[in-house]
Amino acid sequence: MTPHPRRTGRTVRAVRLGPRSVAALVLISAIGVMAFGWPLLADPASGLAHSQDAPWLFAALLPMLLAVVVATVADTGLDAKALAMLGVLAAAGAALRPLGAGTAGIEPMFFLMVLSGRVLGPGFGFVLGSVAMFASALLTGGVGPWMPFQMLTMGWVSMGAGLLPGPDRLRGRREVVMLAGYGAVSAVLYGLVMNLQGWPYIAGMASGVSFVPGDPVDQNLARYVAYCLTTSLGWDLPRALVTVVLTCTLGGTVLSALRRATRRAAFDVPVSFASSAPAASPTTPGGQGLSYDRPQ
Repeated sequence: MTPHPRRTGRTVRAVRLGPRSVAALVLISAIGVMAFGWPLLADPASGLAHSQDAPWLFAALLPMLLAVVVATVADTGLDAKALAMLGVLAAAGAALRPLGAGTAGIEPMFFLMVLSGRVLGPGFGFVLGSVAMFASALLTGGVGPWMPFQMLTMGWVSMGAGLLPGPDRLRGRREVVMLAGYGAVSAVLYGLVMNLQGWPYIAGMASGVSFVPGDPVDQNLARYVAYCLTTSLGWDLPRALVTVVLTCTLGGTVLSALRRATRRAAFDVPVSFASSAPAASPTTPGGQGLSYDRPQ
């Protein structure tokens, strides 16, 4: 009999990345990078803005998120228990976001997305981050051209946590410190990436920080860095600090709870059907029947 995962101390990953899952994630990430960066390369006479392309990005994002889930199901046999956990964690993340109301960058949902991505894997993490941000936008009324970009960026934050090293070996204080450091960096990068969504279309700024259509990319990037340093850093650093504090104080408990739930759900335990031969009875002619065989 195979030892139960809880007795062996083995870490059970809810979702592993198969080839189709990787292909779906690479495709959706490539589209996201192009959606964020194309204004830097667009013709200055195009007159296009993210307020016009956001509906198209959103229309492409939802079926591609579904494609990631379908690819994961095809690769790993993702079942209803994993989808239920996705819904619970997405609802928890959406409920955490309004607690800070965006004041001074205080967004407590970041630490939960990082820890969930660490335990449940990059594919699950990407879908979780995107769905949680979508749900929080509906909850807070924050629906606008920026929403699909927030979904993509939060998906990358949670996916990156799932790609960190040592998922089966690193435990305890070292893991919490690593996740706190990653949470701080990702919280700042989230703000830097999201600035690209609106910065090219903000008028009336000083020439040293404003986007100049048609200028070389390196010059516009230099202005973008100056813009981030003078405007959004006051939100990004508090967001990073809150993520570090919550991870260091609650990280160990939340990680243990997530891993315990994952082990009990046994997402990665294969299910097989095997024939059995019970004693002949009127209801089982010939004594043949089917039994549901799930390794313990």
